Order: sequence, then C-alpha cells, then structure tokens
Amino acid sequence: MPDEYRTVAHAGVHETEVNRSRFLCALAPAATEQEAQDFIAAVRKEHTDASHNCFAYVIGADGAIQKASDDGEPGGTAGVPMLQMLLRRDMRYVVAVVTRYYGGVKLGAGGLIRAYGGAVGEALDTLGSITRRRFRLATVTVDHHRAGKLQNDLRATGREVRDVRYGEAVTIEIGLPDADVPAFEAWLADATAGTAGFELGGEAYGDA
Repeated sequence: MPDEYRTVAHAGVHETEVNRSRFLCALAPAATEQEAQDFIAAVRKEHTDASHNCFAYVIGADGAIQKASDDGEPGGTAGVPMLQMLLRRDMRYVVAVVTRYYGGVKLGAGGLIRAYGGAVGEALDTLGSITRRRFRLATVTVDHHRAGKLQNDLRATGREVRDVRYGEAVTIEIGLPDADVPAFEAWLADATAGTAGFELGGEAYGDA
C-alpha cells in the first residue's frame, strides 16, 4: 500500500472551450467502483443532449481499478488521456466525466487528446485536491477520571481522535503514523502514569 495518495475533497464541475466545443469536466470522490458508475450515470442523465460523455476513474489506494471510455470519440482520444491525467496527478478514489457539446469544428486526434486531458487537469487545478496518508489505528483504554485530560492532551499534540466510547473504562480510538508508535507509547505511559491500555489495530488512510 502506498504511504499516501491524492483525491478530490468534493464534487464539482469546470468548463472549458476549445474551438467552439464546450467541455464540462465533472469530478467527484468515489469510494467504490459502484459509486463511480452511479456518478457517471447521473452526469449522462443530466446531459442527454451532449455529443459525448466520456469518463475515467481510479479506485483503490494502489490504483487497482482503472476504467476509461471514449463514448463514441475516436479510440484512445478521450477516456485514456483523461485517465492518464488522473494517474499523473496521483489521484485515487476519483471519477471524472467530460461532457462535450460539439461546436462545429473538428479537433483531430491530437486536439481531442489535448482537450480531454486538459479539461481534467484544469478541473483538478480549479477544484483542488487533498492528500490522504496511511496510518495505524490504535485503541487507548483509560479510566474515567483521566479520560477528559487525555483527550485534550491528544488533540493539543495534534493526534487525531477518531472515536470515543464510554463503558466501564473510556476507549479512545486514534490514528498514528507507523513511525510514531514507539514515541506515542512512551508519551502515553508518561501522561497516564502507566495506567492506560494501548492496542494497535489495522491500517487506514486519513487527511494529511
């Protein structure tokens, strides 16, 4: 698994014009291939009168699922350059749909490749992206009278508190970079006079 990847924070649309053809690039985060396909279907439904609705998506932190469609444009001139732009920008869990309204001037294969790839690049520049980094989930168990101060200390030191559960003891779920685990264990023992429990869990990705 890569240590980090980039994705879009939210859905959005950016429009460009090339030789009188309008290119609308709709971008959205997609956690699964089904989410990507649902987004593509929604854009196609909105733009049923368009000349083409070409798409590309990359799912998985390692880019395991990659799909692209030219939707009637000459083979390799739309979906592939869109996909290449997403990959060049290290984008993951993202879907792009470029809707073209033909303006009467043929662009040729090279022009189409530049237009579709460029539409995705400009949309990414305009809408912006976020970095997600890999970390370990960890669970801290502490008694009630230490819990409030410990949560404040965790947040004050920039640690991400992901969940807090109250039972006989208080269970606090946090995220830690792998390299920080030994130092955190030492800090936790010091902060709680050795009374806190600590257990490492699986891996996940979070905002950098």
